[in-house]
Amino acid sequence: MLLFLDVDGTLLPFGADRPYPLYEAPATASAGSAEHPLLARIDPALGPRLAALGCALVWATTWMDDANAYVAPWLGLPPLPLVDWPDEDEPPGGLHWKTRPLVDWAAGRPFIWLDDEITGRDQAFTQAHHPGRALLHRVDHRLGLTERDFGVLEAWLG
Repeated sequence: MLLFLDVDGTLLPFGADRPYPLYEAPATASAGSAEHPLLARIDPALGPRLAALGCALVWATTWMDDANAYVAPWLGLPPLPLVDWPDEDEPPGGLHWKTRPLVDWAAGRPFIWLDDEITGRDQAFTQAHHPGRALLHRVDHRLGLTERDFGVLEAWLG
């Protein structure tokens, strides 16, 4: 089972009208973590929680190589595979620009996609073009991954 993981709005919450809790850099954080002060909004406990799901974690983020350089160590995760985004125009009809590449990357394998920008159009496209099981789960960007989100994931995986 693949788990495509976005960073901004999924692991790194933003846009709330209240201050966010800030976390101390874990021992696993890379030396350059100070260059990314927003990392302190990411709860390092999310790494073990994600790893415990038993999925093959894959970065699906515009952070690109920085996800492995900064976010993975912050979460105590090893370097993860990274979806390499093609250079193409926004797809028509409101489809998210990540949807087609993720369906292609999955190549029929079951997958979960965690992102804060998933819509019904992405759901419909995936159902029509992906033969395997797929859970496209929209995370509230103001909160990032929560217990409720993990409950949805665990129920779907169960």
